Amino acid sequence: MSDDGMVDWDLAVRIGSRLAGDGPVVGREEADAAVAELRAGAERSTGLVKAFTGLDAPAGTAPLLVVDRPGWVQANADAFRTILGPITGKMTEKRPPGAVARAIGSRVTGAEVGGVLGFLAGKVLGQFDPFHDPHGRLLLVAPNIVHVERELGADPSDFRLWVCLHEETHRVQFTAVPWMRGHLFDEIGSLADSMEPTNLVEEGLPRLLEAIKGGARGGNLLELVGTPEQKALLDRMTGVMSLLEGHADVVMDGVGPSVIPSVAAIRKKFTQRRKGVGVLDRFLRRLLGLDAKMAQYRDGAAFVRSVVDKVGMEEFNAVWAGPENLPTKAEIAAPDDWVRRVLTA
Repeated sequence: MSDDGMVDWDLAVRIGSRLAGDGPVVGREEADAAVAELRAGAERSTGLVKAFTGLDAPAGTAPLLVVDRPGWVQANADAFRTILGPITGKMTEKRPPGAVARAIGSRVTGAEVGGVLGFLAGKVLGQFDPFHDPHGRLLLVAPNIVHVERELGADPSDFRLWVCLHEETHRVQFTAVPWMRGHLFDEIGSLADSMEPTNLVEEGLPRLLEAIKGGARGGNLLELVGTPEQKALLDRMTGVMSLLEGHADVVMDGVGPSVIPSVAAIRKKFTQRRKGVGVLDRFLRRLLGLDAKMAQYRDGAAFVRSVVDKVGMEEFNAVWAGPENLPTKAEIAAPDDWVRRVLTA
């Protein structure tokens, strides 16, 4: 991975890894036990998610990686570069790469992105990265999980299974629904195609960089779009994000009480510190203008619960049949509209 003209990714990884640190002091025996328990928890969660949702994820499709903080930094730098690829490609379409690199200052940007990665690398517990070839990958950050379970005074086995259950739900969503990954790529590509390279370089790129860096001035794609096509595309992406996050919360809360004795205490304590785990999640929320609207995720869970209560899980699973069945942003807030359109039309 190298400098692609916009961000010096190698520099970002070096700085992020250095700033992330090593995490809590853990003896070799305890570390090995934690890694083994996380792997077992993820494997167990696959069956639990299937039993609750009916979604069947083929074995061996998306690998599980139990990583340290530098490993997480590298994985997310890779994901960032993949996400930005269609947009940066559009930016350089009509301008020489050297001019873009000089205008942006890729090393400066790499250092800033590295700072964000390094800061968040100490906070993320796990995430599913759908952009890793060929089917995505599940990341569990062992030192952070150990740190938080100690901080919360949680039972380690219960807490580790709880984390695995949430993240494994995302892995199942993408591997049991194989078209989802390509759909996200297509949507990002469509957004890039709808934008003019000149406007992106002169106006859009600074805002995109603010989105990556988490700047106080905002910088989201909602500020860059104006056409009905672009707004419709962003509404679709918002609907998908809300569905995926809400579905994972519903599964975690539905399965948890039957297999995790202390789940109520864990949930109560953890809710106080939940900020939107994962820099990838944070980036996408900023990029789509959702950073100040965490209610979108709560609305996603409310959507899933409303539909399941009305028609049952088997009928709800029509949502995974194809892109045309995904809820729109408006339907997330009005589940009955989705039921009428998809299930009773």
